[in-house]
Amino acid sequence: MTESTEIALWAPEEPETASPAPGLSPAQLQLRQMVLDAVTSPHSRRNYAKALDLLFAFAPSRPLTRALLLEYRTSMEDLAPSTVNVRLAAVRKLVAEARKNGMLSHEDAANLTDIPNVKEKGTRLGNWLTKEQARELLAVPDRSTVKGKRDYAVLALLVGCALRRRELASLTVEDIQMRENRWVIIDLVGKGGRVRTVAIPVWVTKGIDAWQAAGSVEKGPLLRSVSKGGKVGESLSDWAIWSVVTEAAKEIGIERFGAHDLRRTCAKLCRKAGGDLEQIKFLLGHSSIQTTERYLGSEQDIAVAVNDAIGL
Repeated sequence: MTESTEIALWAPEEPETASPAPGLSPAQLQLRQMVLDAVTSPHSRRNYAKALDLLFAFAPSRPLTRALLLEYRTSMEDLAPSTVNVRLAAVRKLVAEARKNGMLSHEDAANLTDIPNVKEKGTRLGNWLTKEQARELLAVPDRSTVKGKRDYAVLALLVGCALRRRELASLTVEDIQMRENRWVIIDLVGKGGRVRTVAIPVWVTKGIDAWQAAGSVEKGPLLRSVSKGGKVGESLSDWAIWSVVTEAAKEIGIERFGAHDLRRTCAKLCRKAGGDLEQIKFLLGHSSIQTTERYLGSEQDIAVAVNDAIGL
């Protein structure tokens, strides 16, 4: 990258304008918006926006160079590798968008994106509930109220059908159809555009029916907001779903537990009940058996661990 290109891209050019990221130059704001416009996932947009704001704050007036990016990577050495790698992915996206918009040459872009990720050592097992804990969680909502019926349906669909939070937020009444004499979520489009059909257990169906009757939900979004007075709204955001899960988890004494942990809980419980690994792959919408094995931590048994037999 030439010195003139660096300055045009990075340094302040004129007084600041009002923006979601205070203190950024017009050039930085333009680049930030280019990246966010090119990302479709709301979750990725939030992560990339935060990552870029942190990068701009790290070097507000220095030109964007390979040396700077390596220094930025080193400054995050105390963070989890996954966090660092997401932030580096945001930087690569920024460089790619700058190249596509004629701000960088192919050579300069290649030089800037050639920053290696931080290696993640070992297998992350994540968090999940036992069968007994899952029952406790499902017992938290007060099912005598409209909101309680809604919250139970949220928890039941997550732990019973292994849905992602965004998948659940976008679920409609029309997505639930009868196939082979049972209710299923038909043609669910998941991560990576992969399409799957998810069977709904009978106990989950009963929870959905109770919510639909109480909320008078006959078409459109299945899950809706509910006011303190019990008035049903038009939709439910993925962050509201996250809140339902975390608050219910706190009620049974579990902190830092989110909606995705219920997806993993479903997979774990299916496996413990003797579920076929390939069928669990279909349920989760994974691209391969290997991905499902890593997700389940199949190669490591921590319930009956090998070191339990030491006998000391």
